[in-house]
Amino acid sequence: MLNDIAELRTFVRIATSGSLSAAGRDMDLALSVVSKRLATLERKTNTRLITRNTRQLSLTEEGASFFERAQRILAEVDEAEASLTHGNVEPKGTLRVSAPVALGRAHVGPVCRDLARSYPALAVELSLSDRLVGLIDENIDVVVRIGMPRDSALVMRKLADNHRVIVAAPAYLEANGTPSSPDDLPQHQCLHHGALRVAWRLIGPDGETQEVSIDSRLRSDNGEVSLDWALAGCGMILKSWIDVEAELRSGRLVRVLPEWRSEDAPICALFPSNRLVPTRVRLFLDAMAARLESVRSA
Repeated sequence: MLNDIAELRTFVRIATSGSLSAAGRDMDLALSVVSKRLATLERKTNTRLITRNTRQLSLTEEGASFFERAQRILAEVDEAEASLTHGNVEPKGTLRVSAPVALGRAHVGPVCRDLARSYPALAVELSLSDRLVGLIDENIDVVVRIGMPRDSALVMRKLADNHRVIVAAPAYLEANGTPSSPDDLPQHQCLHHGALRVAWRLIGPDGETQEVSIDSRLRSDNGEVSLDWALAGCGMILKSWIDVEAELRSGRLVRVLPEWRSEDAPICALFPSNRLVPTRVRLFLDAMAARLESVRSA
């Protein structure tokens, strides 16, 4: 059992400084003390964390994984101590965020950039992917996703209301006409992800629902590529309004069947625990919610 924070700090300092002797100098400790703390930590975890010889030191695969978690633990301990002694505390450590590509580039990226500018002790790693990632397995602090999770033991915070809308470039509609009802959609080029044939489930002005089977000659597993195709006039696309709000404002895209939209698909943040949420995560969540609210109100 790990019961000595000093051992954890020593291990992190060894890993960052590159040698036991350098860690000893940084921490003002004798080399024998540094070596003993590392040996004790490896004995307690029953794991070889570092391989070393006379020339170099390197983390084992287990050591590298443990190093990432140890950094997060120590950052949270430092934040907790600072909050007791100084009240308000600035975030430290590394904030690791995952988000979909389009939403990440348009909104999550700017929020991460502004947080890093505001807090010099904070580092940020942003991973953009349209696939679902595992927070624990991939060492992520918070995942931003569009749509409610179907089944998750993670804590969820809704950041903004959202739904999908049908959009197309003016050039496409000029060349192919504008649908007057969902029944017209199968006669048009529709862009979507994945399978050859999908169904768009739409909600009408009176709350009625209609499911329309859509086929497409252009399909991609990347939402940004599909959006580029729509902007180029290749067809219509069903996208979250947050992903296309800038294009709608500029006129590069227009709403098709504006009285019809998808079911609600709120923008949510998922994180491991509602207890002892690190300051960096709380600040990120608040900043994301504020940015999305400003976009919705624009």
